[in-house]
Amino acid sequence: MLKDFRAFIVRGNVLDLAVAVIIGAAFGQIVSSLVNDIIMPPVGLLLGNVDFSSLYLNLSPTQYPTFADALAAGAPTINYGAFISTVIDFLIVSGMIFLIVRAVQRLESLRAAESPPPTTKDCPHCISTIPLKATRCPYCTSQL
Repeated sequence: MLKDFRAFIVRGNVLDLAVAVIIGAAFGQIVSSLVNDIIMPPVGLLLGNVDFSSLYLNLSPTQYPTFADALAAGAPTINYGAFISTVIDFLIVSGMIFLIVRAVQRLESLRAAESPPPTTKDCPHCISTIPLKATRCPYCTSQL
């Protein structure tokens, strides 16, 4: 069972997935910082000095002057400002992933276009690899 587990872990797909998850998590943190620290402050400024991280809807009967006060008191709140930031975060991450996938697809299509034409084919009778221009298979002597 340990050998099976080791073979599973060493397979290329599992290692590729692990690297992708680690890089994706780091990329997510970078994008979150970009949204919260760089994008949202100017957007809030354009909308009249709105701090999105402090936008909330108080669900308790007690009124609190700030979100920090409501949070410290443990009041139930709907934090729609944080939700707006998360939606913008998601849109940026998904847009970046779209651009990366699109670039990789273009590179693959260019690589496929640059590949030389095949010079061999398989014999339909013995499945041996033979030159493309062959009219008779050198292995099974079948007429092609």
